[in-house]
Amino acid sequence: MAANINEDTQKKVRLPKELTFQDMYNNQDAFDEDDEDDSDWEPVQKHIEILKWFCTNCTMVNLDDVFLCDICGEHKESGILRHGFYASTFSPEVELIQVESEATGSEKEIWSEASASNCSTAVGFDERMLLHSEVEIKSHPHPERPDRLRAIAASLSAAGIFPGKCCPIPAREITLEELQMVHSSEHIEVVELTRQMFSSYFTPDTYANEHSAHAARLAAGLCADLASAIFSGRVRNGFALVRPPGHHAGVTQAMGFCLHNNAAVAALAAQAAGAKKVLIVDWDVHHGNGTQEIFDQNKSVLYISLHRHEGGKFYPGTGSAFEVGTKGAEGYCVNIPWSRGGVGDNDYIFAFQHVVLPIASKFAPDFTIISAGFDAARGDPLGCCDVTPAGYTQMTHMLSTLSGGKLLVVLEGGYNLRSISSSATAVIKVLLGGSCECELENIIPSKAGLLTVLEVLKIQMKYWPNLSSSFEKLQLQRAMYSVEKKHKQVKRRRVFEPPLWWRWGRKQLLFHILTGHFHLK
Repeated sequence: MAANINEDTQKKVRLPKELTFQDMYNNQDAFDEDDEDDSDWEPVQKHIEILKWFCTNCTMVNLDDVFLCDICGEHKESGILRHGFYASTFSPEVELIQVESEATGSEKEIWSEASASNCSTAVGFDERMLLHSEVEIKSHPHPERPDRLRAIAASLSAAGIFPGKCCPIPAREITLEELQMVHSSEHIEVVELTRQMFSSYFTPDTYANEHSAHAARLAAGLCADLASAIFSGRVRNGFALVRPPGHHAGVTQAMGFCLHNNAAVAALAAQAAGAKKVLIVDWDVHHGNGTQEIFDQNKSVLYISLHRHEGGKFYPGTGSAFEVGTKGAEGYCVNIPWSRGGVGDNDYIFAFQHVVLPIASKFAPDFTIISAGFDAARGDPLGCCDVTPAGYTQMTHMLSTLSGGKLLVVLEGGYNLRSISSSATAVIKVLLGGSCECELENIIPSKAGLLTVLEVLKIQMKYWPNLSSSFEKLQLQRAMYSVEKKHKQVKRRRVFEPPLWWRWGRKQLLFHILTGHFHLK
């Protein structure tokens, strides 16, 4: 008995006289389960922590025991932030150097002919814009993150484009006077107040930290200076690799990850440099409600947006085809609102052929700006569309024929790193003079895409009469689609031909149904 008592005392841990909850938790094993028989007592279950990792490429969550992202297939240890989209999707960092060197070599061959025009294309970029980030740690990384710029910059570097083929421009903060041409004084003051805050939010998804106001002013300043340099002829065209994005920022509010409207600042800077008419084409998957609001009554700026709308159910809910401008500027706002997700190259290029270019050519702009969000790209977790780098190449090439080639591309959204970096690289290649190998003939849109384009043409014909011929042709095409569909339905119904004698027997009703004479509701 003494031996047993001694053994029990060795098992127990000596506890202090006054126990706190923390002491009890730390010494759970010291309590003898056999001291009392409490039928109501339930053992404390140990919390099992599930190990997870967030994909660098698309931010989606994955369990720790898998190495490839369940959503986008990116490797857990992806090197996309160091090598851009040239990094292997399936292999870790170890195998990336060879991939990068091969890609760089191929790019050098492609661009060897363009070596004489190294500084014809300018790129606006400053690392201080990377300091704008969400401070508050949440259950999921914010999609608008500094890695977006890092991935694009890494891709351009790996391709030998920037630094290399493109020239940088020095960054500066936009002045108060320049900002007041776009935004209200109250809005500017609210953004400036965030310099004194460690973390703050304009809306539940639009964050700021102590560096955000500085980053937003740098982004706007780069866009303004690029516009001035391009219009004055110091460079041929340019790409603003900036964040935070801007096209949701309106006169009085920040929203949709946007603080200051960079495209609007660039448009007014181009006009200050002498441009009389400016075209803004916004192909971000979300409607640029801020840009539309700023120029809604302005006939000197034509705003054209292609975006998911779905009857106002897709963020931000604005951008109906019936929103055409106000107070004498009707027709200077053109919305092409897709009715569904999954929209791809053919629908976008079809809309460019029949709406964007005919209106833009008639408008005859002196300067063109692309609000280039790449969240309509294939693989984007927010946009869920299907535009490829080849599609963005074609659209950029089509717009480069306007304004004598005076073209500024301003980065907006895009949240899949591989998609935005490959798409941005493809666009900059066009700016550098790269050829486009896409065939524009026989572009067949989806039925939903055709109906959207027809709706836009019907509304905009009142303001742009040159669209009427295109509208009539597409009406015929729609009618042909309907006849073809009806023919296919009839063929489907007649796959089974019933025996002729069914017509006069007990199965005559079934005979008439199968041959299409009667239809069951």
